[in-house]
Amino acid sequence: MDKPVRRTAPPELIAELKTLLGERLSTSGAVCEQHGHDESYHETASPDAVAFAQSTEEVSAIVKACAKHRVPVVAFGTGTSLEGHVAALEGGVCIDLMGMNKIVSVRPEDLDVTVQAGVTRKQLNEFLRDQGLFFPVDPGADASLGGMAATRASGTNAVRYGTMKEAVLSATVVLPDGQIITTASRAKKSAAGYDLTHLFVGCEGTLGIITELTLRLYGIPEAISAAVCSFPSVEAAVNTVILIIQSGIPVARMELLDETSVMAVNRFAKLDLLEKPTLFFEFHGSQQGVAEQAETVGAIAAEEGGERFTWAAKTEDRSKMWQARHDAYYAALALKPSCKGLTTDVCVPISRLAEAIGDTRADISQSFLTAAIVGHVGDGNFHTIFLIEPGNEKDLSEAKRLSGRMVERALAMGGTCTGEHGIGTGKMHYLEKEFGPAVDLMRTLKRAIDPLNIMNPGKVIRV
Repeated sequence: MDKPVRRTAPPELIAELKTLLGERLSTSGAVCEQHGHDESYHETASPDAVAFAQSTEEVSAIVKACAKHRVPVVAFGTGTSLEGHVAALEGGVCIDLMGMNKIVSVRPEDLDVTVQAGVTRKQLNEFLRDQGLFFPVDPGADASLGGMAATRASGTNAVRYGTMKEAVLSATVVLPDGQIITTASRAKKSAAGYDLTHLFVGCEGTLGIITELTLRLYGIPEAISAAVCSFPSVEAAVNTVILIIQSGIPVARMELLDETSVMAVNRFAKLDLLEKPTLFFEFHGSQQGVAEQAETVGAIAAEEGGERFTWAAKTEDRSKMWQARHDAYYAALALKPSCKGLTTDVCVPISRLAEAIGDTRADISQSFLTAAIVGHVGDGNFHTIFLIEPGNEKDLSEAKRLSGRMVERALAMGGTCTGEHGIGTGKMHYLEKEFGPAVDLMRTLKRAIDPLNIMNPGKVIRV
């Protein structure tokens, strides 16, 4: 792949943006570097300037100025993405949206809310709690909702509540020429025109910048309980998951940790779980319904050899358990404190999940790298965290080789190269393998909407 050609922001553009934003435009090396990388292993690529926007109109004005000078634009939220999404590969201007953090309007009677793109999921749920509502999409990190929409994020609750694809009703988007559009109404369904909302949800900032979102909400369940159970093998754990789904039990969360991940979280969170493949469950509903769900799941788990099926009904116990799951990445890193994590994910039909994870685990056992596996197994999605020494090309090459085998295996099983991390710059070549000629249609859309190729260039597809 050719090295990206840098399109440096000229002094005239910097002066124009300085007039517009004043001190909210920064060309500081430290600030630009901070905005040139995410949580992934990908190298930092700093923008020439960072614009801290506070409104859709400001984003529009910034984009218009950049379009006039044919300079790239990269949107930035909390920087928690995992495939190099925010790296300014061709330079240009980064638009930081975290100052756009207003909850615009909550409509409890319609179970929806309108927020600016910089609102984070925890901020939203804290605001909604007193109204008996919550937003269920939970990728683990306290990501911005605009970033979650742009990467089509999901997470632990997806098995019951779906992903950002299902959560977003409408979006306000700034197009590459600075035009502002709204993609849909607040209606829960519509047959009017092309589905523009889902064109931009998951586009990773390559077609436009999402500045506002209208999202689905849910009532906080009357009762919530959680459980954890260990299994003799990954296959037994996944078989339990399949039986639960086939039985129609509406489990809210169903997460798998392999034995390496369990060992890591035991050390990191000071737990005493059996160091075997382990499932974490959460149940939502009425008091009676939750009890019935847990009882049925416990019986299914026992049939597959499940051990120590333990309930956690108290809020503090549930919080501790799920915090341990969310900290699995950092727990894995703590196994080798000198290492960084190369994290990758795939998603396969659930009938092939045990085979996919088992083959991946076998690859890891034959490698010199340490790696841990966690998975949103209710929807066939799992992640592998490879621990690599920074600057060690041998480690990086081996991690990429094993990641590639994961992807090739997933595609052969009728799955996808990424269930939720997105394509970014790290998986562009796999997108071609997954979609074939359909990528040409994606390229046509990109060229039609962004003819100057200024919106987050070098991500998702090659133009």
